Amino acid sequence: MNKELNKIKNLAVFCASSDGDSKQIFDTAYTVGKKMAEEEIRLVYGGSKLGLMGQVARGVMDHGGKTTGVIPDFLKTKEVVHEDLDKLITTQNMHERKMTINELSDAFLALPGGFGTFEELFEIVTWAQLGLHRKPIGLLNINGFYDDLIKMLNTMTSNGFLKKDNLEILLVADNFEDLLDEMRNFEPQPVPKWMNKNQT
Repeated sequence: MNKELNKIKNLAVFCASSDGDSKQIFDTAYTVGKKMAEEEIRLVYGGSKLGLMGQVARGVMDHGGKTTGVIPDFLKTKEVVHEDLDKLITTQNMHERKMTINELSDAFLALPGGFGTFEELFEIVTWAQLGLHRKPIGLLNINGFYDDLIKMLNTMTSNGFLKKDNLEILLVADNFEDLLDEMRNFEPQPVPKWMNKNQT
């Protein structure tokens, strides 16, 4: 294999704060955390101990890995914050939360989730499209969860609303090890012509 283009030491994970109904998805979230710990990749995430978020964190911590949670102050009364994280950062609002996660992370990974996961994923993809960052973004398509989304993205491309180059910003695999390899070897697009390198 060629020398890795991206050293991933801090990985942001976007996923559900609920368990969902699929045992395979629930168990895979833990396995992702375990693999991150084995690879000495720090987890950067939303700071909850619930749902898939908690599963990933447990997988990391059970195997000696490091964790950073980032949560806005107003959600502390609504989400159950994981008390055993290595580091917990409190932000003033959701936007600051996402900015902080971006600044702390070398790459981004989306597991199954709902509106919150989609919002986080597509904002970070849009930032990449605009040249605001050049970090790899992975979509883990566990048990075909994202098949319909992938179909929709291809429909957007075939109808001229999404450039093929921009579609390729989002790396997709159904196996975390394969996806991690893709992310490590991801080569970002050139900075858009309306941006300069100092703005990225």
